[in-house]
Amino acid sequence: MTRFPDSKPIPNSPDAAADITASGACSDDVMDELELTVLMPSLDEAETIEVCIEKALGFIARAGIKGEVLISDNGSTDGSQVLAEKAGARVVHVPMRGYGAALRGGIAAARGKYIIMGDSDDSYDFSDLSLYMERLRAGDELVMGNRFKGGIAPGAMPNLHRYLGNPGLTLAGRILFGCPIGDSQCGLRGFSKKAINELGLRGDGMEFASEMVVKATLYNLKIGEVPTTLSPDGRSRPPHLRSWRDGSRILAFLLIHSPRWTFLAPGLALMLLGLTLGAVTMPGPFRILGVTLDVHTLAVASGMVVLGSQMLTFGVFTKMYGVSSGVFPVNARQKWIIRFFSAKRAYTLGGLSLLAGLGAMVYALVSWGATGLGDLDYTKTMRIVLPAVTGAVVGAQLILSGLMSSIIDLRATRE
Repeated sequence: MTRFPDSKPIPNSPDAAADITASGACSDDVMDELELTVLMPSLDEAETIEVCIEKALGFIARAGIKGEVLISDNGSTDGSQVLAEKAGARVVHVPMRGYGAALRGGIAAARGKYIIMGDSDDSYDFSDLSLYMERLRAGDELVMGNRFKGGIAPGAMPNLHRYLGNPGLTLAGRILFGCPIGDSQCGLRGFSKKAINELGLRGDGMEFASEMVVKATLYNLKIGEVPTTLSPDGRSRPPHLRSWRDGSRILAFLLIHSPRWTFLAPGLALMLLGLTLGAVTMPGPFRILGVTLDVHTLAVASGMVVLGSQMLTFGVFTKMYGVSSGVFPVNARQKWIIRFFSAKRAYTLGGLSLLAGLGAMVYALVSWGATGLGDLDYTKTMRIVLPAVTGAVVGAQLILSGLMSSIIDLRATRE
C-alpha cells in the first residue's frame, strides 16, 4: 500500500542557496531584526539597477520599516554588482543561471520576514509598496500584483503578452488549479518567506513565477491581490524573456502539474467513447442519422480504449509521483485515486482482461480452423478479433502499470 508523506511539501531545495556567495548567510537573530526584504534578480541591469534600489530604499525609509534591498545577481558582466552595492543594496551571487534559480537563491539569502520581489529593469514602481505590506501584515501569505487593474503604460507590455500570453496563462491557472488571481505572471509580488519556503519551489526558469502561484493555491496559502502599475523598462538591450519559448515552458509546467485535466479527464472520456462505439458496433452494423457504423468504427473504438487506458494510468502515475515527492498536497481525493488504482487491483483487472482477450483470440483461431484456414468474412471475424486484441493489450498494460506503481511506491517508502 502506498505510504503518504505529511501534508507539507519537501522544503525548498538548498542547491540554489548552497552556491550563494558574498553576504548570503545570516543568523536567526538578524532574521528577527528585519521585517522586509525587497528582492530583485539581476543579470546585466547596470542601466536601471541604481534607480530601482533608490526607490525601494526610499520606501523603506518613509514607511519606517526595518528592511533591506537584496540583489540576487545571476552572473552580470556589466558591473551591476558594484553599482548595486554603492547604491546601498546587499548583493548575493547565484551562479546557476535562470530567473527561478536567481530568485530561489535570493529567497534563501533574504533576511526579512516578508519578501517583495520585482524585476530590476525599472518597469515596476518600488517607491510605493504600501499595499503589499498592508496585505502581508494582515495575514496574506502571497500577495500578487495585478497590472491589468493598476495600469499598463503604453509600450510597457507587448500586445502578444497583453492580449494572449498573460490572459491565457492566467485563465489556464484558474481552470486547472482554481488560482484566485487575475494576473498570474505579474513579477511584482510579496510573500511570507516562511510560507513560500515550505512550498519546495524548484523551477530554474521563467516557470518559477507560475510554480509559486500554483503551489500556493494547492497548499491553500492565503492569497491576496493588489493593483500595480507597469511602465516601459529603462534598458536599451532586449529583455531576457523569450515569448514563445518561455510561454510554452510555462504552459507545459501547468499541464504537467494538472494530471486531472491533462490525463485523467480526457483519458476517461476517450475510453468511455471507445467503449460506447464498440458496444453498438460489435453485434453488427449500426445506423444513426443516415450514417452506418461498421467494423471500421469498431477498429477506431478499439484504439480509443487503448489510448484512453494509457492516459488514465499516466494520470495515476503522475498523481503518485507528485504526492510522494511533495509536489501535490495529500488530501482525501488524492489518497482515494492512488489506493483505488493499487498494484493489486491493477494485477487483478489486468489479468482478467488479458485472459478474456486471449480466450477470444483462441476462439477466433478455432473458428478459422473449422473453415480449413481459408478465406473469412472480415466483417464477422473482426468483431471478435478486434475486441480480443483490445482486451489483451489493455490487460497487459494494466499489469505493467501495477509493476510501475510498485516501483513508485517503493521509492516513496524508502524516502
